[in-house]
Amino acid sequence: MIKANNPNLRSWLDESAHADFPIQNIPFGAVIDEEGNAFNATRIGNSVINLHVLQELGYLNGLGLGEGLFDEDNLNDFIATGKDTWRAVRNRISELFEVNNQELQGNEEDVNNIVYDLEEVTPLMPCEIKDYTDFYSSKEHATNVGTMFRDPANALLPNWLHIPVGYHGRSSSIIPSGTAIHRPNGQTLPADSTTPTYNPCRLLDFELEMAFITGQGPELGESISTDEAEDHIFGLVVFNDWSARDIQKWEYVPLGPFLAKNFASSISTWIVTMDALEPFKTATPDQSETPVLPYLEFEGELSYDINLAVDIAPEGGEAHTVTNSNFKYMYWNMAQQLAHHTVNGCNVNVGDMMGSGTISGPTPESYGSMLEIAWKGTKPVQMPDGSERKFINDHDTVIMRGWSEKEGYPRIGFGEVTTKVLPAKPLQTGKKKS
Repeated sequence: MIKANNPNLRSWLDESAHADFPIQNIPFGAVIDEEGNAFNATRIGNSVINLHVLQELGYLNGLGLGEGLFDEDNLNDFIATGKDTWRAVRNRISELFEVNNQELQGNEEDVNNIVYDLEEVTPLMPCEIKDYTDFYSSKEHATNVGTMFRDPANALLPNWLHIPVGYHGRSSSIIPSGTAIHRPNGQTLPADSTTPTYNPCRLLDFELEMAFITGQGPELGESISTDEAEDHIFGLVVFNDWSARDIQKWEYVPLGPFLAKNFASSISTWIVTMDALEPFKTATPDQSETPVLPYLEFEGELSYDINLAVDIAPEGGEAHTVTNSNFKYMYWNMAQQLAHHTVNGCNVNVGDMMGSGTISGPTPESYGSMLEIAWKGTKPVQMPDGSERKFINDHDTVIMRGWSEKEGYPRIGFGEVTTKVLPAKPLQTGKKKS
């Protein structure tokens, strides 16, 4: 057993303040305090732990850490140290904050310098994302979309059961939870026209996803096998990959998503490690219908049982849950995604992010986008205030949550990724301003 995963551990910090973050979680993130100091951090309950000061005061001695490793506004240097160090640091934090350990607990001055209340810091982007790839790995989602827009009898394209389909996304517009976005402007094609118009997106949608953050991969020209993949994955975040459906419909042929996807993607701010999620491994959905090629074969349980939920909250109104899904529904697991991504020799760097693709389950209650939930607008969602939603309105806030739980083990969660939608900015013209 990974030491930090012992279900019997209890902390001398208040774990009950937030059920997602018991001592068995120990996620990693970056924050800035009220004096403007940025540093790497972890949290237990609603207590935030300054890893830079923890190291500076000697509590992480003996782990072979470089000086000032955590004195950064992102986790990239720590992620670059590799899996053995990630595990050693997490185990040591677990030891220091265990209820019976007096090593730090007994030093009030050090505790005051190391431990912050959550309200005293502001979460930052947890890492500098070098590159971003988004997959399309939910069979239920791909089938739903194919049924809507193509022949229902041939909803999946011929390659879908053979490869984890993906595309290269835009890393610069990935934003942390709490950052508002504006409705995007772009070209769309009205249903009764052959000429596009330029206007704000009318069909703004969320996409319920998870995303994994990579450590250092092999050099250009080398690849990662499914057996090796999880050694190169630091952890997971909840991911809202915003989508402008009407813009996408007009632009995606022949090269796929562009302006419909690159305007914003929102992530939760605490990265939950693969070690923390180890107790929640589960089987990947059956792939025997179409046997995979040898490089995509794998052994063991490489999917994860992570509950996912999405709420829509109108401005000043009551939040309403519109879906409850689960990461375990993904047809292609993370190991297969990373193996496929690198099989041609593509290199992977510290801080790269790989999105799962929209996660939909087998029932309408578990669909991962408004496109599916409201079925192209034909089944509007009724809101508590009497309004209805076919897609996302201006001033709506979309809230995504993720957590794992099972009998005999504490809940391990991700917190929330929360994003408010602001109205579109004025349309631009090609004319210079006078």
